[in-house]
Amino acid sequence: MDRIIIDKTARRLAGKDQVRILFVCLGNICRSPAADGVMRSIVKENGQESRFLIDSAGTGGYHIGDLPDQRMRVHARRRGLELTHICRQVRESDFDNFDLIVGMDESNLRNLRRLAPTVEAEAKIVPMAAWVDAALRYDHIPDPYYDGAEGFETVLDLLQNGCQNLYNSLS
Repeated sequence: MDRIIIDKTARRLAGKDQVRILFVCLGNICRSPAADGVMRSIVKENGQESRFLIDSAGTGGYHIGDLPDQRMRVHARRRGLELTHICRQVRESDFDNFDLIVGMDESNLRNLRRLAPTVEAEAKIVPMAAWVDAALRYDHIPDPYYDGAEGFETVLDLLQNGCQNLYNSLS
């Protein structure tokens, strides 16, 4: 975990009645809707649904209007998560509507920084891997799209760990 990013984020969002989080990957069909589903589950388990507004989007417009990837939905369902998000692309207004914009890998982060309309908006962009335990040895959330079942399971493991740590840092 990256203590600097975590501490800076926690200080910036401390005392907010509602924390608004947008998870972002490339196509919004695997990683970001899975992060959305995992975080919603954690928030619900802790009775904090009214304190968190959670959504996801993609930097690319390849799958707008689609459900998440069927393989990700199957793997998530095995963990008790139903991914029903309708894929959408990041909009400039997201930088006003969300407190935290969480990118899954360096490419997503670069794309988000290019889209950020202001320096203040750019400060909301953080890597998901900042909340993943160092013992898991990932500095990004890998795209499972071209991998087999193991890739989807790895992503869900990383997101479960990272989202729990993100939630803990904001509680």
